[in-house]
Amino acid sequence: MHDFHDLRLVLRARVPLVVVETHEEPKVVAEAQRIARETGLPFFAWTVADGLVHRTFSWREPRADTRFGRADGTVPAAEAAETPRTFEGTEDLRAALAHVDRKGEPGLYVLCDPQPFLEDPVVLRRLREIAQAHAAAPRTLMLVAPQVTLPPELSRLAARLVVPVPDGEGVRAILKAELDLYATQAGQRAKGDSGIAELLVAHLTGLAEDDVRRLARHAIRDDGLLDRGDVDRLVQAKRVLTGGTGLELVMDGAKLDDVAGMANLKAWLAQRRDVFVAAPGAPRLDPPRGVLLLGVQGAGKSLAAKAIAGAWGVPLLRLDVGALYSKWAGETERRLRDALASAEKMAPSVVWIDEIEKGLASGSDEADGGVSRRVLATLLTWMAERRTRVFLVATANDIERLPPELMRKGRFDEIFFVDLPDAAVRQAIFRLHLARRGADAATFDLAALARGSEGFSGAEIEQAVVAALYGAHARGAPLRDADLADALAATRPLSVTMAERVAALRDWAAERTVPA
Repeated sequence: MHDFHDLRLVLRARVPLVVVETHEEPKVVAEAQRIARETGLPFFAWTVADGLVHRTFSWREPRADTRFGRADGTVPAAEAAETPRTFEGTEDLRAALAHVDRKGEPGLYVLCDPQPFLEDPVVLRRLREIAQAHAAAPRTLMLVAPQVTLPPELSRLAARLVVPVPDGEGVRAILKAELDLYATQAGQRAKGDSGIAELLVAHLTGLAEDDVRRLARHAIRDDGLLDRGDVDRLVQAKRVLTGGTGLELVMDGAKLDDVAGMANLKAWLAQRRDVFVAAPGAPRLDPPRGVLLLGVQGAGKSLAAKAIAGAWGVPLLRLDVGALYSKWAGETERRLRDALASAEKMAPSVVWIDEIEKGLASGSDEADGGVSRRVLATLLTWMAERRTRVFLVATANDIERLPPELMRKGRFDEIFFVDLPDAAVRQAIFRLHLARRGADAATFDLAALARGSEGFSGAEIEQAVVAALYGAHARGAPLRDADLADALAATRPLSVTMAERVAALRDWAAERTVPA
């Protein structure tokens, strides 16, 4: 069950205007009814379907909800003290508020899904008048919806609450309860290993309690087996539920051993791993907060970002800043706050923003109404004030497009420059990609291949290996050194086609960053 302590305090304090953002309207309304009864307040509810309804209940002891064969929370056992009274003609919120303003008795008025009406200046004025007259006529208006946006003149009169969603431990408890229920009803335990169960917990964290319970129940009851298929279906369902948040759980499994070179970055991460994951015996130091990986395109920055989460054994969350943008005022910033809040619910975790300069590039207010600047301000505030173990990894290719505010010392723990690989690292890259494709790297002249790939990035070497394999397949013969040499000779690397820009980036990074 949610902790409604804050809601109880606000309603008992008779705050004139309360905003509750939640997807769990029935639970919030039921709790508001309970609080109204305890404090002796008449209770009214409004929806666009039913209009304004006066509901006063006589409460008995709560009863267990056994809809699914066990006590699944509690439902207030209530009986109507009088028949609920509907006020005719109040389906329109303007009419409902006019009734409250002119004739409404003191009490608690819950308005469900009022958002479509909040662009009406008459509705906004009525809300303000009712709130300002609270001292003379104590009527509390409670606005309940997944999203409520108020203008500044109303926001200053309102208390805003967000119903918390279950954290990792809460999700784990719900999953265990559903597994126990299945065992009782089916006469056998659901099958699957603890690793899959933990993946389900990671994916379910950040969702509303009802969604967690429903999705967990579906994963268990479809075949009594928790497997990777359940995880994949859950990912799809979560994308629908959280559409527009821009936050995606990445199941890549990369490790630092998959990253060739970058010795300084690997050593830096190894020093901080135990502190970040709070390993037993770790020193009590401030946990690391994040790194910016700046470098040449294709040099392995994204792979390194994925490998950090894999090396530390924590979830990797990719934040797509572009997916956050909305045409509605304030919606983009709200989506970013929601995404970051979801990431904190999954802590310890790694948040990865790929090519951050494209999502947060400095621009004029005329171009987008100042949205980019407000998004940047929201992100910078979170970076400075967060207290949870969320490690931010951002990658960038174009330093000129990065906002100066983001580069200030303290935003990131360190800025690493990922340069084109040297000869030794190029050999390691060839070894990794040949082995990944079933070829025995020991049968190739890696030193010669490294000499022939001077100026190549890791991505360009990988594509040369792929092209050589296609050529060998077309010839009907095993892969040879000559195939790889021909593929390299046919490639013009970025260090040649964009030589001036690569040189400028290296010059800038030489005195300002740490070599990865």
